[in-house]
Amino acid sequence: MTRQNPSLTEPQYFILAALMDGPLHGYGIIKSAEQATDGRLRIAVGTLYGALERMERAGLIIAGGEEIVDGRARRYYRLTEDGTRALGREALRMRQAAAVVLGRPRDAGVAPA
Repeated sequence: MTRQNPSLTEPQYFILAALMDGPLHGYGIIKSAEQATDGRLRIAVGTLYGALERMERAGLIIAGGEEIVDGRARRYYRLTEDGTRALGREALRMRQAAAVVLGRPRDAGVAPA
């Protein structure tokens, strides 16, 4: 991808993927990403909010609303059109990269033992 359309980091990819079904708050995003990766990716709170801030500045997401739950503000985020396009580009890039490996015979290039 070009500088104008840089690749997404793994946390960014799964944050955007979590928002495909609609707005979520931070904890909901963390749980969705964890579930989508069978627990392999656990996004720390600091990582999440740093990524959300950068993606909001880049126009990939927007804070869509806020509510107070147990005395704490809960902000909801949603995908923008640019975020949806970026997520689609990244999914295509990963599929093309995987095809390079998955499309080859398993034993190609392996030295005999």
